[in-house]
Amino acid sequence: MVAYVMRTTRASMIEVLGNDYIRTAKAKGIPRDKVITRHALKNAMIPIVTIIGLYLGSLIGNAVLVEIVFNRPGLGKLIVLSLSQRDYATLQGLMIVFAFLVVLINLLTDIAYGFFDPRVKLS
Repeated sequence: MVAYVMRTTRASMIEVLGNDYIRTAKAKGIPRDKVITRHALKNAMIPIVTIIGLYLGSLIGNAVLVEIVFNRPGLGKLIVLSLSQRDYATLQGLMIVFAFLVVLINLLTDIAYGFFDPRVKLS
């Protein structure tokens, strides 16, 4: 997952560094590191935040598989145990917890959009 995030970061930075406002910032005499961190990286973060948000959601969904394969206790293993014992009340509660976590991650991703891109505002 990290490799894909890094490739996306690189591609997004290459695209942003070719824009006119970067050339203008360099022409004003702003140091290269400030141009990259304040102007380029901030504008290149939108696709990166999207990918990280999607990956975090899938990591929560894959907790069941990881906990079963590596024999670790956790909510994923409790889901399988509840399913095998037909404890539907616990299973429904755990599904609500997992759904809440995914919704929370999506909310944090949307809030991060507003932080990195001033055109996206919270209403």
